[in-house]
Amino acid sequence: MYVAVAALSVPEANKQAYIEAAEFMADWSIAHGALEVMEAWEANVPEGKNTDLRKAVAAPEGEKIVTGWVIWPDKETLDKAKESMGKGEGFEDYPEGDPPFDGSRLIFGEFEPLLTRGR
Repeated sequence: MYVAVAALSVPEANKQAYIEAAEFMADWSIAHGALEVMEAWEANVPEGKNTDLRKAVAAPEGEKIVTGWVIWPDKETLDKAKESMGKGEGFEDYPEGDPPFDGSRLIFGEFEPLLTRGR
């Protein structure tokens, strides 16, 4: 198992556009070998004294924090998917218009699980 994680902020007014883009990316990821995709919209993101999620993504007033992950069977499957993404393969039907968030403030990382429980 290999996990790709993202954190970003989205203008509240762009929530529906973000959902549409996230649905496209979830379907694209599953079609390229992902096992699970999860996206979550801010419900309670407290302000921290030194750091917090809002500071991490430099979210201005009026933006909500979004976080999520994609679980891949292994790093190789994700690497193949990233290669396809880089070539634009399968993006012909991506929602039109500007992205619903500022991609320059997106935080992305890849992780090897240390512990899993539950599902």
